[in-house]
Amino acid sequence: MNVEHFKELALSFPGTESAPHFDRTAFKVIKKRTFATLHEPSRSANLVLTPELQAEFCDLHPGITQIPNKWGLKGWTTFDLEAVPDEVVLAGLEAAYKLVVS
Repeated sequence: MNVEHFKELALSFPGTESAPHFDRTAFKVIKKRTFATLHEPSRSANLVLTPELQAEFCDLHPGITQIPNKWGLKGWTTFDLEAVPDEVVLAGLEAAYKLVVS
């Protein structure tokens, strides 16, 4: 998946907007809660998941990894957009979005 396609998918969720977030682009919804960030140079995205969903996604594909810090322990997960199939990235985005809006 290329970064433009990721942006289109992330912005397709109701109420989503993008904003700068350090060296990334954040995708936010409802009271500015971030559900995903995009790092264009590395073609990777970080998505917030529950720890249980994080484990499932990490087991699903080697291009999905837990962020190796306290954010990762909270469910933040890195998706390598060049390695992970589009449908898996979309499933991750849907899960992250639902977590933030619920």
